[in-house]
Amino acid sequence: MEKIKIAVVGIGNCASSLIQGLYYYADKNEEDVDGLMHWSIDGYKPSDIEVVAAIDIDKRKVGKDVSEAIYAKPNCTTIFYPDMEKTGVKVTMGNVLDGVAPHMSNYKEDSTFVISDEAEKSKEEIVEVLKESGAEILVNYLPVGSENAGKFYADCALDAGIAFINCVPIFIVSDPEYEAKFKEAGLPCVGDDIKAQIGATITHRTLANLFKDRGVRLDRTYQLNTGGNTDFLNMLNHDRLASKRESKTEAVQSVLAHRLDDDDIHIGPSDYVPWQKDNKLCFLRMEGRTFGDVPMNIELRLSVEDSPNSAGCVIDAIRCCKLALNRGISGALTSISSYTMKHPPIQYTDDIAHDKVDEFIEGKLER
Repeated sequence: MEKIKIAVVGIGNCASSLIQGLYYYADKNEEDVDGLMHWSIDGYKPSDIEVVAAIDIDKRKVGKDVSEAIYAKPNCTTIFYPDMEKTGVKVTMGNVLDGVAPHMSNYKEDSTFVISDEAEKSKEEIVEVLKESGAEILVNYLPVGSENAGKFYADCALDAGIAFINCVPIFIVSDPEYEAKFKEAGLPCVGDDIKAQIGATITHRTLANLFKDRGVRLDRTYQLNTGGNTDFLNMLNHDRLASKRESKTEAVQSVLAHRLDDDDIHIGPSDYVPWQKDNKLCFLRMEGRTFGDVPMNIELRLSVEDSPNSAGCVIDAIRCCKLALNRGISGALTSISSYTMKHPPIQYTDDIAHDKVDEFIEGKLER
């Protein structure tokens, strides 16, 4: 089959896991493969995705072949495909804007971003890179809180005439004005804020839905997360956390039988622990009442490698986005967005979202 040509902005841990996965699954087949929600989507397998352009601002990545950049510091995720051949795609210098939080300069170079000395690319130059590469889809992996930078690259995708997948908690696809721009341009988009396959949010949602289905009243809950990658370091600046907290909180509130008061629900990153690297720990507590208003509670500790956990969802989002391009569908793809994103334009419960994605893949549902 023809390749699905993607551009990636932000060659961090998540991009590293995604790109490693494209090669890792290349010599696998449906019988012996694990770790994917869909092996084939309308004939497209993971190895049918090709990175044709890459953008970053770190001096250890800019100008390097993608095969080298994905392993460069400050990346610290698990290397499960260590011997990648040169891709021939060099990482292009991007535009910093608000992509780097000021406080990150106070930390060791191995743990933080180091801005390249190369001149930042203008919007027109980025658009030209995207067009010349032949990319069909731009995948946004910028750091949390990169509000201006995220919209900058969404605009670049629009000007380049390519689809857009927003993996970070910046509200673009779920923003009616931005979604209308993609619809008017005849381009599909998926977002916002990627879920993990089995992560803190999907686990919390599943348990919240279980409470609802079994008639248990949820009174209060928290989800506290710690990690040691650049994402958690970046989020020490709480000014950058508003959209992240809203995204994660709404993902749980949306499946409750009764919305909780703001004082009774707390969900979000809690601290940066350097030695955890890309491992994320989630501490979750849910307090409720069963028959006769008798109290009960659940406490759970979840440990996951953060970036590979999201890559399986992104691989599905990319392939569904390609189907939309093939079918001439524009605007927000609500089924795959609800299935793979925390803050989609329309929130479905996960079982309904799963079914809608299958219907979309089979051509029974438009979006």
